[in-house]
Amino acid sequence: MAKTKILFLCTHNSCRSQMAEGLANHYLGDRVEAFSAGTEATRVNPLAIKVVAELGIDISGQRSKTLDEFAGEQFDHAVTLCGDANDKCPLFIGGARRIHRGFDDPSRLPGTEEEVLPEFRRVRDEIKGWIIDYFGGTP
Repeated sequence: MAKTKILFLCTHNSCRSQMAEGLANHYLGDRVEAFSAGTEATRVNPLAIKVVAELGIDISGQRSKTLDEFAGEQFDHAVTLCGDANDKCPLFIGGARRIHRGFDDPSRLPGTEEEVLPEFRRVRDEIKGWIIDYFGGTP
């Protein structure tokens, strides 16, 4: 049986969408194949890498990509994780069902690493819970 293909979208493809890609592939990889992209490409946020690694998942090999990189590919679901991506995302992405589920952006918080890590963990856990709840029943 073919895996369900999911594309997670966020503005810079640096934090939330990267975490979502890694979490979905780790926890539901027997049923889904997850990817991520942004309306702009930047870099994978080191703190996103760090908090996902705390769960035993290595996303350090992932890279920031734009939506253009997936032109012509078919997806079952396209999930926007921020309002900007939801507004800028094309209405039709390879036959995908569009879903918007916004999460706070911990990368915008001021402060030291020690001060912002709890927010990165909170958002990571919210994304993980939502992915498992929403896609966990996908055959």
